Amino acid sequence: MKSIPLLLLLLQVVFGRRTRLLKGLPATSTVEENTAAGATVYNFSVTLSSGGVAVLPTIVISNPLTEAFDIEPKGGLEFRVVTTGKPVLDYETMPKSFDLQIFVEDTTGRTDVNTLTVRVTDKNEHPVFRGNIAIQTVTIYVLEGTSPQHIYQVNAADPENAQLKYSLLPAAVPFSIKESGAIFSTKEFDYEKDLCCYFVNITVTDPDGLNSTKTVNINIININDERPYFTTKQRIYRIPEEQSPGTIVANLTAKDPDDEDSASRLFYSIQSSDRYFSINPLTGVLQVTRRIDRDALPLRLHPNISLLVRVEDSPSGGHTSEMEITIIIDDINDNPPECNPSAFRREANENTTPGTFLLDLRNYCKDIDVDPSNNQFNFTGLSGFGSNNFALESAVSGRLVMSGTFDLENPTNPGVEVYTLTVRVQDIARPNYSDIIYIYIRIKPVNEFFPVFSNLSYVFNVSEITKVGSSIGRVHATDKDWPTTAITYSIVAGGGTRDYTNIFWISPNKGHVRVLTGLDYETTQKHLFTVQASDQQKTTTASVTVNVLDVNDEEPVCSPNFYSFQIPVSLAVGTNINGFRIECQDRDSDPRSFRYFINEGNENNHFTFSPSAGSNISRLILASKFDYESGLDTSWIYSLRVYITDDNLLSARDKTTHLTKTGTVTLSIRVIPNPTTAITTTPGFTLVMERENLYSDSAWYVPFVITLGGLLLLGLLGYLGLLLLTWILTHCPPASKADSTQLSPGVLPKPVAKLWPIKFHGKKKPKKEVIVTMTKLNTVFDGEARDPVTGRMYEFNTRSGARRWKKSNEPLQLTQAAQVTSSAINKSGQGTDREEAPSKVEPSKKREKLTAATKPAAKPSAGQSETPGQDGLRLQKKKEESEDRGLSSPAPQGRN
Repeated sequence: MKSIPLLLLLLQVVFGRRTRLLKGLPATSTVEENTAAGATVYNFSVTLSSGGVAVLPTIVISNPLTEAFDIEPKGGLEFRVVTTGKPVLDYETMPKSFDLQIFVEDTTGRTDVNTLTVRVTDKNEHPVFRGNIAIQTVTIYVLEGTSPQHIYQVNAADPENAQLKYSLLPAAVPFSIKESGAIFSTKEFDYEKDLCCYFVNITVTDPDGLNSTKTVNINIININDERPYFTTKQRIYRIPEEQSPGTIVANLTAKDPDDEDSASRLFYSIQSSDRYFSINPLTGVLQVTRRIDRDALPLRLHPNISLLVRVEDSPSGGHTSEMEITIIIDDINDNPPECNPSAFRREANENTTPGTFLLDLRNYCKDIDVDPSNNQFNFTGLSGFGSNNFALESAVSGRLVMSGTFDLENPTNPGVEVYTLTVRVQDIARPNYSDIIYIYIRIKPVNEFFPVFSNLSYVFNVSEITKVGSSIGRVHATDKDWPTTAITYSIVAGGGTRDYTNIFWISPNKGHVRVLTGLDYETTQKHLFTVQASDQQKTTTASVTVNVLDVNDEEPVCSPNFYSFQIPVSLAVGTNINGFRIECQDRDSDPRSFRYFINEGNENNHFTFSPSAGSNISRLILASKFDYESGLDTSWIYSLRVYITDDNLLSARDKTTHLTKTGTVTLSIRVIPNPTTAITTTPGFTLVMERENLYSDSAWYVPFVITLGGLLLLGLLGYLGLLLLTWILTHCPPASKADSTQLSPGVLPKPVAKLWPIKFHGKKKPKKEVIVTMTKLNTVFDGEARDPVTGRMYEFNTRSGARRWKKSNEPLQLTQAAQVTSSAINKSGQGTDREEAPSKVEPSKKREKLTAATKPAAKPSAGQSETPGQDGLRLQKKKEESEDRGLSSPAPQGRN
């Protein structure tokens, strides 16, 4: 709101409409500091010629700015400047003078502004305390025994910065205050003699006599400067042993001069190493903490216990006093007599005579009570089953003797082996503690009889094929001694051969005889050995005979058991093949019991043995003629598996119940075709050299090394070929533009043409006569498969890998290739000719000529192969056929 009159004032000054309306201004006035709110500072009035006051007199500007003054109307046109108390005027901290700009305006628009200067005058004020003493009663603590020293600093100030004076009341207190306000103690305090608390009034006064007063509480702190002392006079205590934990032995008391007027805060402890007693640290009550046994060491020798008890007036580091007390432990009869051991075991033979001494109990029993009146005891009350056979010589001695006889083999004997007796050992003094002693007396039997076998000798019949570990019989022996003793069995002689030391084993406890090794009738038919029965002291023997029963467990063994040979295909029926015969032996069968038959590989029954039974010698006979032309026979190699059994002399019924053994012989027969026999092969040229390497099974590494070396060699050749091709493509000059752009179909660039010698139709080379030498191999194609590229079926040999296209009614395509097979060690490959460029011959004629050229020779009967040994065949190819096919040299081999 003050901004509006100020704005009007400025406008009026600018436009020159200012008029004197304020009467008594400008003026100067004074006001005392700390004047209360509402006090009049100055009076003035407003003069008006006509109209009224539009804007009441207002303080529009204060220099410096303040809200400590305001204008109030007095009535009419009289006004006064008053204090507001916001803030209270302070001569020491606030400005000493304020310029107040007062503005007024009447209803006609006339205004006036004048200045009132208010000067603040100083007033003498009371001194002021500062710090904690200004807001609270300060408590000062002084330790007793402290020498006079500075204990507190009073902080006070005068608003007018006048010099202040300090004083203490009452003056009799042992304290003083300096001009700086420092309080000092004037004596060394003793808490036990002097006052423990002082209330002191501190007064501060300015030069005009104005003062302020505060109270200070000074407390004297008691320190531990006196030694406590025991008030208990008794030093010796007596208690019986075996007091329960917690039993109070003594109540020790002490006092501390520092706490004469209050309960002393003392702490009690036992300084000597003691494990029987403890003291309450706060009350001084001495108690039993564990069992006190007067009869055990060290109390057995030293029954007096000395304790060093300490009292101190602080848990640590205080003043202490010590007192030694003695506790005497009295013995009581608290232990029964004890025997160690508490159970006794003795033995007596069944023929022990009456009166024989057995045991002296006095040597093993004692009472550990210290006082002789408490450790005397007697032996009484011998009891237990059979106690009438025993007796105590006297109650004091405790000697036990035999009073009866025993015979364990007597039928009237009760059959008790161990007698259990009890004897009571009892204190003479009250409360007559007692204990029970157990005495176990074993009547030891006397070994009077020898073991007796149920038979003087044993005979067991055992098959020679009895399994190892099988039981073949049992021996048994008894003993008349009572109680029955365990009899153990063992083989003490015989039962072995030169090869096997122990053929039989006998169960030590049961007497079962078992076989440890296989029996062989053909080697030993009878075994004799001696068995022994023992009752640990006496022994008896018996003989055992084991008859080995013959069983057909040997299989026929024939020589040779493997043989390989070749026969011509034209061999006459009934011929002893190569004069071959086998001769068989069987250790447990008659030579007439042999029977021969071919179990495997005898296709179309071409082979048989003569005689087929009844002899240990038999010959291999061709039973039927080979027929390859009609397709009846397809295999050229026969692997015969011959079985020889030893059941020829058995009847049909016996064959189902008797054991039969079978020997085996393996024969490998290769049929050699005649030279004139046509052999079916795949189109192409085949050169095969067959070698058969025989080596022992131990040389398994030979084919592995050969195969690995071949793979490495093939890899090396392939790598060299790749390098050669790269070199040719890099160093040969490129073809001219005319040559490179005008290539006939099927014509390759010159570098490639050098690698692949295929005749193209661009330029015909002179006619050549091709002569190929071909050696035919007796190849049998015993498998077939489909080519994954062409989809055609082909046959292959599972051993050598040779292949040929299977005969089909479909005409051969121009992309088909003639198979070229070459092998050095029973391996073969095949390739196809590349497709030739079209020639001038008509397609139909070319197909006929190509079919005639690649068509195989007349195929022999199914399964028949080509005749080996044909060599030096020359094939003259016609010039026209060569031109039509476009071949100047054999095409490179390829993969199927």
